[in-house]
Amino acid sequence: MITILANLLIVTTIVFGVIFTLVTAIGLIRLPDVYTRTHAASKSATLGVMFILLGVFLHFWWIEGHVNTRILLGIIFLFITGPIGGHVMGRAAYISGVKMWDKSVKDELAPVMIERKKQRQQQ
Repeated sequence: MITILANLLIVTTIVFGVIFTLVTAIGLIRLPDVYTRTHAASKSATLGVMFILLGVFLHFWWIEGHVNTRILLGIIFLFITGPIGGHVMGRAAYISGVKMWDKSVKDELAPVMIERKKQRQQQ
């Protein structure tokens, strides 16, 4: 009975991971500009891979009987670096002049960039 519940939890976490990864793929295809695409890639892909790795970790722990700390380190590393990478790519795209979608409502980084240009000119 416990093995059935363990397998059910393992399969559920892996299925959640596949669903989040599928949402990432759809977002990368359907979203209009680089900024929304990096958001989709960094957030949902991170969750998708984390759920899959969690399912693999639970399988090795409950079914195989040993704890694999490399998978835990992979989950922690991905949790930290995935969103940071998406943010850095979005910031680099903005600084290099990639235009936002024409129906974007707000550009919160524009005043900051103007202020930085003024500071550079004063120096």
